[in-house]
Amino acid sequence: MGGVGQGSFSGVVVRVNTTGVESWPVPGGSTRLVYSAGSHPGRIRTVNEDSSLVAPPVFLVADGMGGYARGDVASRLVVEAFEPLSARARVEPGDVEAAIAAAQVRVSALAAEFTTAPGSTLVAAAYVLQDGHGYWLVANLGDSRAYSYAHGVLEQISKDHSVVQELIDAGRITREEAIGHPERHVITRAIGALTDAEPDFSLVPAGPGSRLLLCSDGLTSELSDTALVHILTGQLPPDEVVATLVDAAVAAGGHDNVTVVVVDVEGGDEHATERTQPFPAVQP
Repeated sequence: MGGVGQGSFSGVVVRVNTTGVESWPVPGGSTRLVYSAGSHPGRIRTVNEDSSLVAPPVFLVADGMGGYARGDVASRLVVEAFEPLSARARVEPGDVEAAIAAAQVRVSALAAEFTTAPGSTLVAAAYVLQDGHGYWLVANLGDSRAYSYAHGVLEQISKDHSVVQELIDAGRITREEAIGHPERHVITRAIGALTDAEPDFSLVPAGPGSRLLLCSDGLTSELSDTALVHILTGQLPPDEVVATLVDAAVAAGGHDNVTVVVVDVEGGDEHATERTQPFPAVQP
């Protein structure tokens, strides 16, 4: 179901393409996932190279690179590689790794058509069961991000694969200095563009009352963590949260395409005291 959300954050009115709000009951339990997605090309760019997938138990944001029609084709191919996982009663880690491998093959094949090989970031979250409890299995390549918001605390799950993140890790610049850094959009891992790039995996408790946020860097390059928390806090349903986040990013500058996926976890057993942990890549 498609729709358009309209907001007026900071006095600027934008129209955000959203999926509306939908829900999916997790098979065999009392947990329900309530979710929405939205996107906007921003104020500068005429082509939206972002793509998203909201097909429980899998959710995804891909940010295409290459310009013109190439970036949007690359991100769409990433989504298509994950679509076979939709509507499954259960997704295993190996299924996610296989989808990433398929996306690598499809996007890499575009190099034969263009002088500069297109590529795409990826941040994907699959709802999985471990020892009878629900978790998000998160995979990422590039600088699209995943966040968990629970009990008033925002946690960045993914780690950017970017030149700026490497400079931060080395202690050469601060996070504040990274915001305006000239190489802030240069990434070090991607689908297709760097064919030997390996994704990072994390396992995140999907406790009742928690929120999952997936987004392209068009959101996080405009909004601080404090602004994210302000919008994620409260009782707004996912579609209104999505529209408000995208609206705020566009109002703050809209220098890039902005895409957001929000998933609320409702019902189920409380087990959110467990912490996010790295999840090893699946071995063949």
